[in-house]
Amino acid sequence: MSRIGKLPIEIPAGVTITVDNDFITVKGPKGELKQFTMPGINVKVDDGNKVIVTRETEEREHRSKHGLMRTLIANMVTGVTKGFEKKLEVTGVGFRVNLAGNVLKMSLGFSHEVQYKIPDGIQIKVEQLTITVTGIDKQLVGQVAAEIRSFKKPEPYKGKGIAYSGERILRKSGKSGKE
Repeated sequence: MSRIGKLPIEIPAGVTITVDNDFITVKGPKGELKQFTMPGINVKVDDGNKVIVTRETEEREHRSKHGLMRTLIANMVTGVTKGFEKKLEVTGVGFRVNLAGNVLKMSLGFSHEVQYKIPDGIQIKVEQLTITVTGIDKQLVGQVAAEIRSFKKPEPYKGKGIAYSGERILRKSGKSGKE
């Protein structure tokens, strides 16, 4: 039995979970999320305060999806109650970041300004050289943060670029030269 999959999910106050044949809908104070149910995985709401995820058989495919389905539902519950956040730090001389409506504009040392259109369901805040990506969908928050980081990954010599907050960048020494 999956150690993660067999754990019940507690439903906090203010959150409702609806299980249909094909979809699971989670509604909470911050919004609503939908997830399709995987074949061979059963999801049921017990007593209105717990969600239990079970699998039909002990086949390898069903075993592998059991824990995944439980984690996806738990992330949806966390998202509609607390939300998710990723912080990015921009390091480099002359690098600038600002927000203009629904577009993030970045000067990253290229000959042109990089513009990123913010998708629906994501909020971005810019303070100095720190970009904060927030939203209720964990997967979308991580994807947007990864796309912003991909415009200028941190380089190993001076550490210039866009890095996750707390990310450790392995530094290389430059040319050793003659001594």
